[in-house]
Amino acid sequence: MPRKPGRSRHFLRHPPPFTFSPFSRTMSLLYSAQKVKHESKDTEVKGLCAPGTSGNGFLKDCSLKNTGELSDSSDGGEFEGVIQADFAFFDPKPKDFHGLKVLLQTYLDDKQWDLSGFVDIILEQTTVGSVVKIENDEDEGVYAFVSALNMGRYKDHKCFIELKEYLLKVCPKEDVSSNLRSLLEESANEVGLLVSQRVVNLPPQLLPHLYDALFDEVSWATEDEPTEELRKSFCFNYYLLICKIYKHKTPEKKSRPTGKNDDSIIFTKAEDENFHELSSWSFSFPLHIQKVTDSELKDYRLMGLVMAIEANKVSTFRKRLHSLIDES
Repeated sequence: MPRKPGRSRHFLRHPPPFTFSPFSRTMSLLYSAQKVKHESKDTEVKGLCAPGTSGNGFLKDCSLKNTGELSDSSDGGEFEGVIQADFAFFDPKPKDFHGLKVLLQTYLDDKQWDLSGFVDIILEQTTVGSVVKIENDEDEGVYAFVSALNMGRYKDHKCFIELKEYLLKVCPKEDVSSNLRSLLEESANEVGLLVSQRVVNLPPQLLPHLYDALFDEVSWATEDEPTEELRKSFCFNYYLLICKIYKHKTPEKKSRPTGKNDDSIIFTKAEDENFHELSSWSFSFPLHIQKVTDSELKDYRLMGLVMAIEANKVSTFRKRLHSLIDES
């Protein structure tokens, strides 16, 4: 597998929600309360580091300490006390199939498609991509994963044919549609589908290291893969992302000062706002699924968001993501 050098440790207390503006952070907390199986009142990250050089991909000496209530939606039970959890990055393995499939259940809204085939492709690509689990957890639950899949390499697979058809169908703008079609067809061999899913309350301190690992592995794969064809398959010019946002049903039309957060949009994942700011183009579309019914979100609609980001913007994204977490 590609080399995965260790990184420095960080000591952080009380991780914030995953979005930028105060309003968006409040909404993120409400979303979290609805969606996350485990909820803690006090969180302390004792140390973070990158995947080690050992083949199992462990995050050495990385522990998350949760203090307070832990509620389990499966039986309604509650636990009070201190829970020690060591998060670790691993290469994808077949045993992660169910965990990834659960996280991707609504990746394409409520569309019936070859999700199992899509998960299989993610798991088969072990040189680029990581899954996040709790070390020594008997259940081996997957809390997050990230990967980048070449759109051209897998274009003939049923799941990618269906994904392409879906994106072209939901794209509402003709000018954007031509750009989208170009990335899905003529330029597909130079496009990486960046797939990133996680539980909502994953400690945000893990995010910079998770994305650093991904983009480092992509870079290493262009040199380390055994064949020229495989090495070229990771020479991306663009990344394509599919994510979800909350969009106000009647957004304000007043112009906002430069640099002021737009509260008409709530990003369910903090890094997606960074990607959106760096994107060459994007479009949103309505979703059939509407998961959150909290009264605070009654004026918002869950939407899909598709973005195209030039690969040369990755270094800027990484710096911004580190700054976001460091300043929180």
